[in-house]
Amino acid sequence: MRVHLTARARLTVLYTGMVLAAGIVLTALTYVLMHRALGKRLAVVIIGDANPGPLPPLPDDFEQVGKQLQHTTLSEFLTQASIALTVVIVLAAVLGWLVAGRVLRPIRSISATAQRLSLENLSERVPVTTPADELTTLADTINGMLDRIQQGIAECDLVLHSQRMFTANAAHELRTPLTTMRTAIDVTLDGRPDTDELLTMTRDIKAAVEHSQRTLDGLLELARSQAGSGPRHLVDLGDVVTTILDTAATRDLEVRTELLPAPITGVPVLIERMVGNLVDNAIAYNHPGGRIDITTGRENGQAVLRIGNTGAVVTPEQAHRLLEPFVRGDGARLHTEAGAGLGLSIVHAIVTAHDGDISTTARPTGGLDITIRFPRNAQLSPAEHRISARLP
Repeated sequence: MRVHLTARARLTVLYTGMVLAAGIVLTALTYVLMHRALGKRLAVVIIGDANPGPLPPLPDDFEQVGKQLQHTTLSEFLTQASIALTVVIVLAAVLGWLVAGRVLRPIRSISATAQRLSLENLSERVPVTTPADELTTLADTINGMLDRIQQGIAECDLVLHSQRMFTANAAHELRTPLTTMRTAIDVTLDGRPDTDELLTMTRDIKAAVEHSQRTLDGLLELARSQAGSGPRHLVDLGDVVTTILDTAATRDLEVRTELLPAPITGVPVLIERMVGNLVDNAIAYNHPGGRIDITTGRENGQAVLRIGNTGAVVTPEQAHRLLEPFVRGDGARLHTEAGAGLGLSIVHAIVTAHDGDISTTARPTGGLDITIRFPRNAQLSPAEHRISARLP
């Protein structure tokens, strides 16, 4: 049957074994040296001649006495050495046990901390009290791992909360037009409707169906934008803005542009949808006679798109939440058709799919500024890099 020793016991046995081996080697070496030294010393004493030179033959009695004395001395040495070695071994075992316990104390602390951890309690960390050594490195590594786990769980909780909110908002957005249609039908059928009442019901149902269709289209577009799938090519944000503005119904709004080359590598269809949603949002939540400012260019190797519009005053918190699904601005729209609240969410998803960054800033006088930054053109092909390098 194999005996399983603890780490402390194994260290103690190892330390004691090393002391025992060293003691045995030292005792054996001392025994050999004493044996040789006693043989020569006794021969000199018995003859009584200290002059150097070859030793004459000893009488048998003298030789026997010398050997007996040598044997007695060496035997006494072995006895005393064995006793001393036994005492040293016992002391070494006790000292080894204490030292091993002190060395392994941080590991016991790590084990106790790990046993106390749970999903509800990830804030505790392994205490680091020893000088900089391997155990300190181990404790720091475990603490770093716990930090990453706690951060990952917090991010997962945030994602789950966002998904729950998204599901609830989507259900509400889809249920509202259904409720409108049912109410219109119930009111119309409560009696004998005439032609005008039937037309009113039809218009209400059509508006509700169109609202549901816009919501479903927005959800589908949001899912596609989050995937960010499709072949990526060199796209200039300035050219995309020009194309979108040519077809946008800006009405009586003043549009100011400063479009410098801003090449990125991306999915052209998604980039066009992103810019289109930004322009539509700037138009929809503006006021008559308002202004839209759009600039593109490069800053520190990044492609930058800025779009701002006048409009109703929003708080910084509201400006940040406008990137969430189904969140709409509180200001009046220039057209009566209500959106699904997914326009800027789709923009956010497209920017994220292209490893970009988006920020929203509320204007003190009313309106919103949106800044989008895309990373350096690290994924461009050599040919695209040459094209980008020739741009001013």
